[in-house]
Amino acid sequence: MLIQRTHLLDGRVADVRVSSHIEQVADALTPRPAETVLDAAGGTVIPGLHDHHVHLRAAAAALDSVQIGPAKVRTHADLADVLSTAPVGVDGWVRAVGYHESAAGPLDRSVLDELRADVPVRIQHRSGVLWFLNSAGLAAVGLPDHPDGRLRSYDSWSDAVARRDTNLAAISRRLLGYGVTGVTDATPGLGADDIVTLTEEHRHGGLCQRVHWLAPGKRILHDDSLDLDELTDWIGGRHRAGGPVALHCVTAGQLVVSLAALQTAGVHPGDRIEHAAVVPADTLAELAGLGVLVVTQPNFVAERGDQYLADVDPADQPGLWRLASLRRAGVRVALSTDLPFGGADPWAAMRAAVRRTAGSGSVLNASECVSAATALAMFTGYAERPDVARTVEPGQPGDLCVLSAPPAEVLDALDADLVTATVIGGHLP
Repeated sequence: MLIQRTHLLDGRVADVRVSSHIEQVADALTPRPAETVLDAAGGTVIPGLHDHHVHLRAAAAALDSVQIGPAKVRTHADLADVLSTAPVGVDGWVRAVGYHESAAGPLDRSVLDELRADVPVRIQHRSGVLWFLNSAGLAAVGLPDHPDGRLRSYDSWSDAVARRDTNLAAISRRLLGYGVTGVTDATPGLGADDIVTLTEEHRHGGLCQRVHWLAPGKRILHDDSLDLDELTDWIGGRHRAGGPVALHCVTAGQLVVSLAALQTAGVHPGDRIEHAAVVPADTLAELAGLGVLVVTQPNFVAERGDQYLADVDPADQPGLWRLASLRRAGVRVALSTDLPFGGADPWAAMRAAVRRTAGSGSVLNASECVSAATALAMFTGYAERPDVARTVEPGQPGDLCVLSAPPAEVLDALDADLVTATVIGGHLP
C-alpha cells in the first residue's frame, strides 16, 4: 500500500509505502502495479494507536447492555424506571452496566428484587470489580443462599454471568474509527481457551486489531483483603515462571502494598501498575526507582472529575490520576481508556491528559497537564514496551492512522473525527 502526499508529525511531507512493516518513506514514490494508493491530501500519518488497557469481552457485551451510569440514572426512581422496562436478553438475563452509588445508593439482592424480580438481573458497577444480582440471578448462577447478591468480578461464579458469547466485530469497527490498530486485553482470569477463542476471532476477521494479553499475570487487589506476604509470594512465583505482573491499583493502600511487595520480590522488566488512580506524593520516587510501568487513564478526569471534586477531600485531590508528575519523577507511563469502564475514544483521553477538564469545565490538577504531542505518544507505544513510542520510518510496524488535517491541527484538536483511514499490516481492514 502507498500513502501519498502526507505529513509526518515533524512537518515533513512524504509518501509512505507500507506492508507488514513500513518499507519506504520518501519525498515521492511511484505506485507499483496493482498497488493500493491512498491520497492523504496533505493530512497526517501517525503510528496506529494502541490502547494499553481494555476489556474486549466486556466492551462487546456492554454494547447490548442497559447503560445506567450517573449520566443516565440519577435517582432511585430513574433506576426503577430503567430496570422495569429493560429488555430481556436472548440468554434470559437483564444486564446493566455503569452503576455508581451516587445515583441510587448501595444495591443488594433485596433492592433489586423490589425493582425487578421476574427474571435474572445483573448490574455491573462502573469500576468493573463488583456485580449486583437479584434473587433470580443468584439462583441462576447456583448461589440461591448468598446473603446480599454483591459479588466480586472474576470469582468462580462469574463464568455464568460475565462470560458469554459475544461478537467482537462491532467493537472492532468502532475502534478502527478511532485509528486504533492494537489493544492490550487486561481481563484477569483469561485462560488458554479464552485466548484461543479471541485469537480465532482475530484470524477470521471479527476482530481486526492486534491483541496483547496481560493474563495470567493480572491481579486485582481489594482494600479489605490486602496481604503483603501473600502478594509478595505470588509476584515471586510469577517472576520465577518467567512472567511479569500487572497489579490493579485504584487506591493509595493498594499502591503502597504493591510497591512494598515489588521491593521484596524484585521487578521483572514487564511489570506494570494498572490505573494508579491515587498516587501519594511520597510514592513517586519509589515508583521511579523500581522502574515499573504505570498504565493510567486520564479520561476519568473528564468523565468523573466533577464527582471527584465534590466527594474527594481537597487535600487528597492532588494524588488523583497523576500524569505530568509521574513523568517528571522519571516513572515510565503509558495511556489507555479502560474500555468499557471508561469511554472508548482514545482521543478524548488525550484531550483529558492535556486539559484536565471535568464535565462542568472545572480543572482537576492543572499541574498534571501534559502536551498534546506527549499525550499522543503515550497511545502509540509498542504492546510489549508501552512507554516506547513507535514512529513512521522504515522497519517500523505497518500499522498506521491517517488523519485529514496537518500536524498542527491534529495536535490542537486531538479529535477522532479527523481519522480518515486505519491501516493494519499494510491493509485497510
